[in-house]
Amino acid sequence: MVEALETSLHDAGEFPACDSCGRHSSKGWSFAFKRPVPDGAKDEGMILKCARCAIRHRPMVRRSLIVALVVGSILTLLNQGDILFSGSWNGALYWKVPLTYCVPLCVATYGALSNARR
Repeated sequence: MVEALETSLHDAGEFPACDSCGRHSSKGWSFAFKRPVPDGAKDEGMILKCARCAIRHRPMVRRSLIVALVVGSILTLLNQGDILFSGSWNGALYWKVPLTYCVPLCVATYGALSNARR
């Protein structure tokens, strides 16, 4: 359904508009997400978003934050666990630990957006 919409709009010289803000996005900069479906409904559709709205798509942000929390905690314990448990914190930990959480957040968000790219 989305591919047919993109093809017809692209042939007409237009690109699809964001369902959230109405902004038209160029080829490769629109993203399709599943539309929330109420319980009992059989038809699930797709919602198109521009890049600005896609990075703020709540279900994707929530999933990326959960991945960052789990993976970042595991990596922090593996890489810095001995220093954390011994209590001998040094100045480098104040930038290493937040970066350890930022990497899986960025990877999960990039993966979700590249999967949703249309």
